Amino acid sequence: MSTVPVRTITFGLADPHPLSAQSIRHVAIALAQARGRFHAEGYEVQTVRLSTRPVLDDLADWPAHNLLRYVHELQTMLVDNSLEYCSLGPAQALRHDFSLARLDLLADMLIVAPVVSATVQFAGASNGHLMFRHEAALPTARLIQRLAQETAEGFGNFRFAMLACVDPGSPFFPAAYHSPTAVSQLSIGLQAASIIADALHSYHENMATREPDLAQITQHVSAEFSRRKAPYADLAQKTAQELGLVYGGMDYSPAPMGEDSIVAAIEQAGYGTFGSSGTLALVAALTAVLKGLSPQSAGYNGLMFPVLEDAALGRRWEEGLVTAQQLLLYSSVCGTGLDTIPIAGDTPTETIARLLVDVATLAYRLHKPLSARLFPVPGKRAGERTAFTSPYLTNTVVQRI
Repeated sequence: MSTVPVRTITFGLADPHPLSAQSIRHVAIALAQARGRFHAEGYEVQTVRLSTRPVLDDLADWPAHNLLRYVHELQTMLVDNSLEYCSLGPAQALRHDFSLARLDLLADMLIVAPVVSATVQFAGASNGHLMFRHEAALPTARLIQRLAQETAEGFGNFRFAMLACVDPGSPFFPAAYHSPTAVSQLSIGLQAASIIADALHSYHENMATREPDLAQITQHVSAEFSRRKAPYADLAQKTAQELGLVYGGMDYSPAPMGEDSIVAAIEQAGYGTFGSSGTLALVAALTAVLKGLSPQSAGYNGLMFPVLEDAALGRRWEEGLVTAQQLLLYSSVCGTGLDTIPIAGDTPTETIARLLVDVATLAYRLHKPLSARLFPVPGKRAGERTAFTSPYLTNTVVQRI
C-alpha cells in the first residue's frame, strides 16, 4: 500500500501573545526539522502550522489599533520565516464578559493578515460549566459576510469558523488553538481518505453479493486504519521528543482533498450513493473506527465532509443528493459539523445566524465538538456554480440554506 500524505504537522505554542520574533523563529526551525524527519522516512508533508493561545484573551486590554498593528507585524514575522499557517485561536464569545463588539475586530485581523486563521466559540465549557451564548450568532454571521465581501473570492472564510464545544489541541485549521495552561506540543493530521477507501474496497470485494454488515465494516476498517496509521504516530512521537516538545497526538479524522475523497471512499462499501438511505448508519459505523483508535488522539476524530474540498461530495451536492441539513444530521454521529458550505451571496444575515445556532445547539446538546465554516459566495445565487481559483477548493453549485 502507498503512504498517505501528512496534511499538517502543527506546533502548539505555549508562549503568550504578543509573540516575539525569537519565538516565531524557534517554531519555524522546529517545524522545518519535523518536516525533514518525515521526509527522510518517505512521507509527504503538505503543510506545517503554528497554533497559538487565543489572542483576544492574552491581549484583552489592548485597544483595537494596537491589536491590528500587532497582527500586521505578526504576519510579517510569519512570512519572513516561511510559516504560511497560523491560528490565533477562538474569540471565546461563550463567556458573558466577552464583548461581542470585538468580533468586528476579528474580521479586521483576518483581512489584514492572510496567513492567519481565527475562530469564534459560543458554546462549550467555561470555568467548569457548559455555556451557550445564542446572541453571539448574529455578529458572527456579520463577520462571515464581511469576509465574503472584503477578501478575494470570499476566501477569508476558509480561514474562519464558528466553534462549539471544541477543545484546544487539534492539529486541523481553522479550529486549532493552544491551551493557555499547556506546554508547547506537536500534533499531526493525515489526509487519510484513501485508507478508508482501500479498506472498504477490499471489504466490498470479499463480500461479493451479500448485504454489507455494519459491524463487520467497523471491524475491517479498524484493522486497516490501525495498521497503516501506526508508523505516523510512532514517528511523530519520536520527533516531538527529539525537539523537546510534548506529543499532542494525532487527529484521526481522514481529511479529504479534491479527488482524494472521503465520500468516494464511503461509496466503496456497496451501501449505496452518499446521501441515500443508510448513509447515516454507515457514517456512524466508520466514526466508531476513528473513536476507537489508539494511542493518543487529538481533535475531532470523526469524518470530515467539506463540500468545497471533497470533489465527490461536491458532485453529490450539485446533484441535490446532499444538503446542509443532511450534513448537519450526519454530524450528530460523526465529525466536524458544516465545513466549506457554498451558499448564496445574498443569504440574509439572520439566516446564516440561525444555521450557526443549529450547529452550536447540536454540539451543546450532544457534548461533542462541531464547527461551521460557511462560504457565502459573492455575486452568486442559488443554482449557480462557484468559480474559485484556489487550488484548495473544488467547484460546485451554490445552495440556498
